[in-house]
Amino acid sequence: MSRTRTALLRTAVVTGAAGALALTAVGPASAETEVAEPATFTSAFTAMATPDMVINNDGVATPGEPGASGTFTYRINSDTEVICYDISLTGVTPPYQSPAKTATHIHQGDAGQAGPPRIAFPNPEDDGSGRLVSSGCLQGPFTTGVAPDGTDTGQGFTLDQIEADPSSFFTDTHTSAYAAGAVRGQLVEIPVGGVETGAGGTAAAGSSTSTPLVAALGGTALLAAGGAVALRRRVQQQ
Repeated sequence: MSRTRTALLRTAVVTGAAGALALTAVGPASAETEVAEPATFTSAFTAMATPDMVINNDGVATPGEPGASGTFTYRINSDTEVICYDISLTGVTPPYQSPAKTATHIHQGDAGQAGPPRIAFPNPEDDGSGRLVSSGCLQGPFTTGVAPDGTDTGQGFTLDQIEADPSSFFTDTHTSAYAAGAVRGQLVEIPVGGVETGAGGTAAAGSSTSTPLVAALGGTALLAAGGAVALRRRVQQQ
């Protein structure tokens, strides 16, 4: 083989490899990734989601699925851009539907107002009891798959924005029958470590942290959150 031909082949291989690396770096590398639960959290939030809280994109009250409810619990480590989620839905009827890449979100918007999705979570699935649950941890940067002006609505979003003003964020899930939302709820801050998960977190000393948490969530919510965490434990052990 001539030196010239050898040189051309080397150039082609290098160029091709560089192109492959460039293609690999696009897409998944810029989206959130599933990660293990961190040892500590900087904040925690919950939402009791109901159908009467749903607002459509025009800001008009559009009730969701009658009789449905949802408990959304989020734990955040804003230092590492990790959010852990425990979601439990009752009375919500799939299939899910949304222009985003999933149908379960945190949106930025005050109570009674619409707002863009900032984080898209895996849709809850039936745990065998008829309840729909989903749990895990995601690390940013976040993407939603919604880009009305060409920019993804998750781009540039950071978790400390929730910590700065949690009441201006809501969480929901959308189905084909209730495209505006089957249930929705505004985020409320709760004590970090108020619910025993057995999988990390920073439990505050004494019982004072659990008392306000019970008041914020209610017994039903605690059972729902506990069920979601228990499901994650079983998945991790398999």
